Amino acid sequence: MNNIQFKVNLDTWAFCICVGKDYLKAILPEWKNHLLPIEGVQFSSASNNMYPLDILDTNLVFPQPAGSVRMKTEIVVMYNCTSQHIIIGNDYLSIYGIDINNHKDRYFTIGENKSQKYAFSNMPMQISVISSIKDTYKEEFVANKPVEAQINPSLSPKMMNDLIDVLCTYKNAFASDNEPLGTIKGHEVDITLNIDRPYPPVLRRPAYLASPRAREALEKHIQELIQLCLLRKRGHDEEVEVTTPVLISWHNDKSRMVGDFRELNTYTVPDRYPIPRIQETLTQLSKSRYIPAIDALKGFNQMFFNT
Repeated sequence: MNNIQFKVNLDTWAFCICVGKDYLKAILPEWKNHLLPIEGVQFSSASNNMYPLDILDTNLVFPQPAGSVRMKTEIVVMYNCTSQHIIIGNDYLSIYGIDINNHKDRYFTIGENKSQKYAFSNMPMQISVISSIKDTYKEEFVANKPVEAQINPSLSPKMMNDLIDVLCTYKNAFASDNEPLGTIKGHEVDITLNIDRPYPPVLRRPAYLASPRAREALEKHIQELIQLCLLRKRGHDEEVEVTTPVLISWHNDKSRMVGDFRELNTYTVPDRYPIPRIQETLTQLSKSRYIPAIDALKGFNQMFFNT
């Protein structure tokens, strides 16, 4: 690709060949000049939805003294892919006959020539490439500060720079309206009902009556939850055993969707756990230099429930 050296990951679990926009920008600054449009295609990883931008039409060359192999590829450029290499998925692994040998001396072959072996690289990624990716995040953050985020203007330039570095380093911990939420690992919540099926009719409650203003706000909340992959539409032949009505609560002219779980709670086994003392929490914060006022986006929905 324009005589640029880069790393690839032969991923048999990946569906297609793809690359993150930030890594692509680091190795090919003029990448936007080589894109082809892509429409109506959806992608996802094991834990996230992936957002394709366009397709990069280019050639990849696997160098070998005995004869290099050139692959003509159409690489899907992903907006939120954070891998620091180009991922070659099953599509091109099959087309070019790439076989991976996982014996003691790991290698892979391309095509019918099984005697021509390609070694896997164990070299770490160049620091300059990693730094350029991080700088890309930082430049975009500084240039396009989110309107919802406010940083104390009284911070010194060094403190401001250190804070932005931390935010850019852990940028994947932050979700937005256009990115699905993650899941809190290691703090799974078990919900157990103290009754057996069939459940009583009181757990299948109809929706409350609502004003036109409340219905409009409720529809917006539902669409937001669908966009964040927290809700899905029920199938026409799908049975729902428990239904809980919701209502709209207003505060400072802003709406909040609230579930009425009172009936469900009467049939739920209580979850008992110790609550930290306020004094202990304040003691742990006594030497902290920064105290952020960050609110989790749909924090309740980021917990994993075992039902």
